[in-house]
Amino acid sequence: MRKNLLYISLFALLLLSACSGDTKTKQPASHASGSETEDVENESESMEIDDGEVVDVEEEMEQEEPMDIVEEPLYALNPKTYSIEPIKDADPQIVLLTIDDAPDKRALDMAKTLKELNVPAIFFVNGHFITTDEKKETLKEIHDMGFMIGNHTKTHANLKSLTEEEQQDEILSVNEIVEEVTGEKPKFFRAPFGSNTDYSRNLAEQEGMLLMNWSYGYDFVKEYMTKESITDIMINTELLRNGSNLLMHDREWTADALEDIVNGLRGKGYEFVDPKLIMILEDGEAAE
Repeated sequence: MRKNLLYISLFALLLLSACSGDTKTKQPASHASGSETEDVENESESMEIDDGEVVDVEEEMEQEEPMDIVEEPLYALNPKTYSIEPIKDADPQIVLLTIDDAPDKRALDMAKTLKELNVPAIFFVNGHFITTDEKKETLKEIHDMGFMIGNHTKTHANLKSLTEEEQQDEILSVNEIVEEVTGEKPKFFRAPFGSNTDYSRNLAEQEGMLLMNWSYGYDFVKEYMTKESITDIMINTELLRNGSNLLMHDREWTADALEDIVNGLRGKGYEFVDPKLIMILEDGEAAE
């Protein structure tokens, strides 16, 4: 009998111990569904460092995120001469490099040459050169290398021979495809042959594009269609001066001469202005 009572007592003690253990294991679970969850969430927002200072982790992470740096314009386009003029204390001995009719045959080669030489430029594109996936990829590659893309119309037609509806299509269709491919709408517009109309000027302003012709260019003239001749005239022309807006094209002879042209201009003390530092119109803002 005593032996049975002893067993019963031991069994009762074991049962009480088990119940007590269940209670202890259940308590943290109920705590985690309330204040402990809040503590965990708070730990994701702050942490305590060795000296007891509490740091807001989310705030620190936000501060460390890279910010887009908006560079203040240092140059302006003269709307009468189309030369580039310094504002404030910018270096005046600069020229602007522009390449029209891209991407035809050698635009990507020209972009790679300029990238190696650390020379910025604007590539003015024609819509009929970017109708295939291959040419769109070429355009994107040029843009991704850091070069600005300008609008040179869809078919390179003389705008003065077109109706307003046709001019609109020539200009806006290029804006659309460039933005589709690069994610950025052109900020510069150049009419073929430098032939603008009142309508094209107003449309460029409405689109927030800076209308741009040039100071000089020669590679479309027969006598300058060799590497040697185009190099010589681009460097030694009497039209070269501070702020000159240089017109070149996506052409074999120009591509072959490009490095020599850049080195020759630098040898004369000129550097190349980054078009991103040229003051751009806001949409609908007219040039003075």
